[in-house]
Amino acid sequence: MNSQTYNQAILELALAGLADLTTSAQAKKAQRTPAQESHFLCNWMVEALKEKRFSKLVADDLTTWIRMARSQGAGAELKRLLERIVYQYQTAENSPLELGTALNAMITELTECEWLVFTDTEINTKLKLDGDGQSSLVIDVKEFTQHIQDNKLINPINLYVRADEQLFTRIALSHGLLVSQGNKKTSLIKHHKTYQIYPRNQLPALCLLLA
Repeated sequence: MNSQTYNQAILELALAGLADLTTSAQAKKAQRTPAQESHFLCNWMVEALKEKRFSKLVADDLTTWIRMARSQGAGAELKRLLERIVYQYQTAENSPLELGTALNAMITELTECEWLVFTDTEINTKLKLDGDGQSSLVIDVKEFTQHIQDNKLINPINLYVRADEQLFTRIALSHGLLVSQGNKKTSLIKHHKTYQIYPRNQLPALCLLLA
């Protein structure tokens, strides 16, 4: 039996949550308020976690969202969260592009949008890019040349990015790329965050979501 990937597990969870929310609303024949929707989904997630309904791969996500819903109530926007997950993971899943091709297409678009893009420098120590606030993307030359073969991404690539995070996520997704959460601490380029892309878009944790 093939074990589930994280992408399959998170998508299964999100689709199930939205389906059960819809079924419950239809049974009650009443329009729910955002607060009621969040309350339903919070209880649904608690039960799902208790019953181990979904893969262990998403247990931490469920725990985080339950905690968030209990502290924020309707502000947690659990329905919207699940909708965003379904949209992004299905969009990436349905993209026909090999990820090496997708990355190069994204780089072309960013260059046309006047980003500073560097893929010809070895990144093995802390560096500073004098971009005067201009949006920028830096990729280590070894990763860029060695982690792509026959247009396929064969190993993860670190993307050092300085830009509006939502804009970057939207552009990446338009090319079928899921990117990891940004991390400032691991970045080797000053004022940039590290994002990662993985072969077959199989990130080990939740991708960076659009708002």
